[in-house]
Amino acid sequence: MNTSTLVQKVWNFCHTLRDDGVGYGDYLEQLTYLLFLKLAHEYSQPPYNRDTRIPKSCDWTSLRSKAGEPLEAHYLKVLHKLGEEPGMLGAIFFKAQNKIQDPAKLARLVQMIDAENWIGLDTDVKGDLYEGLLQKNAEDTKSGAGQYFTPRVLIEAMVECVQPEPGKTIADPACGTGGFFLGAYDWLTRDDVTLDRKQKNFLKHKTFFGNEIVAATRRLCLMNLFLHNIGDLDGQPTVDRADALISEPAQKFDYVLANPPFGKKSSMTITSADGEEDRDALTYERQDFWQTTSNKQLNFLQHIVSMLKTTGRAAVVLPDNVLFEGGAGEKIRRKLLETCDVHTLLRLPTGIFYAQGVKANVLFFDARPKDGKVQTKGMWIYDLRTNKHFTLKTRPLRREDLQEFVEAYNPANRHKRKESERFRYFAYKDLVARDKASLDIFWLKDDSLDDLENLPPPDVLAQEIIDHLEAALASFRDVAAALPRSAP
Repeated sequence: MNTSTLVQKVWNFCHTLRDDGVGYGDYLEQLTYLLFLKLAHEYSQPPYNRDTRIPKSCDWTSLRSKAGEPLEAHYLKVLHKLGEEPGMLGAIFFKAQNKIQDPAKLARLVQMIDAENWIGLDTDVKGDLYEGLLQKNAEDTKSGAGQYFTPRVLIEAMVECVQPEPGKTIADPACGTGGFFLGAYDWLTRDDVTLDRKQKNFLKHKTFFGNEIVAATRRLCLMNLFLHNIGDLDGQPTVDRADALISEPAQKFDYVLANPPFGKKSSMTITSADGEEDRDALTYERQDFWQTTSNKQLNFLQHIVSMLKTTGRAAVVLPDNVLFEGGAGEKIRRKLLETCDVHTLLRLPTGIFYAQGVKANVLFFDARPKDGKVQTKGMWIYDLRTNKHFTLKTRPLRREDLQEFVEAYNPANRHKRKESERFRYFAYKDLVARDKASLDIFWLKDDSLDDLENLPPPDVLAQEIIDHLEAALASFRDVAAALPRSAP
């Protein structure tokens, strides 16, 4: 069976399950459990003969030998038992549940996976299949999965600008399904790169480190990495199921590539004795943070700085409010400009994220040793937002839309850049002299305000209106959340 036929087969079965109310997310989870067990089974056979540490009562053979309700009952036992195992096994099956209620359809899924030799498939085939399903899941607005899905073409461009080198560590404190890791992996294994044995081993086992607080998303990430030949079946996962912001990082990294959650407030739900739920703002008391704030985005920015080695480099997707917010935001920006070399800002267009109303940017900065000097000499800003119109369906962002920025960034020597209509340089003294040290800088004229004869297509215009309204609504929610509550 060729690649496209296999992908179509797996997707078509998902459509069948959707008729029973099983969404892409639930389907992906079940596929992850069963694929992992089938791969483990294949690795336990000749010529590999590996000890996969899966108890015999829970292995693939035990599932394949049953059908109907006995299969469903056994599957539930397998999920529970494997969730208690250590290492990668326990991480994949942590709090695993069966979401396929029809035993006949579960049996069909087992048969479909059993029919293929998955190890025999090329890594690209397995990876593309799984990445395709993750993309479908992100597009499924009901699942809410799009919130952690960064456009892959944007990841490619960010990685090409940073150009990570072999033998160096890469981290993402909110890694979702592992998009940045795979973007970096593709860069490190591109056709014109030859890795020696030591570098290959480092890439597989010691390069990628992440955090993902949502257990279901973390398991998708681990499986995504595993299908791309990162990590081992019987190894320890390098993606922690923990809140990265809780404490100082135990390890420093060479690169951080990240798109932290867009939600502005950190909070946790508290249930009272009467069963009433309340959400309390969560403030992280970190000695290494410049400012204490409940703004999650500002906390992630401070945390990312703390993750970097003194030679470390970062490329981070950040929403607009991080660029202009006063109070803690201003103080954090001034410290960032002072202690790191904040050299490039890419203003992203609207309409490229599954989360609506998002206005975001990519901030590129390098860590520097603490020597008492101001590290930012100036910042280059590329405006890819003004007079640019994209939608997820009819006019999606493509890699070629980012090519001019990558060329302007000049990864080979970013100290030799040229200004253009969309690319301008702003000196440090001018940045800090701005009100609140705001980095929300734009200079291009918005043509749509004057040129009523050449408006964008109706669907693009409608989406932009929705994005603006969503952004305004999100701002109002933040204001409302910050207001003191009236006494009952």
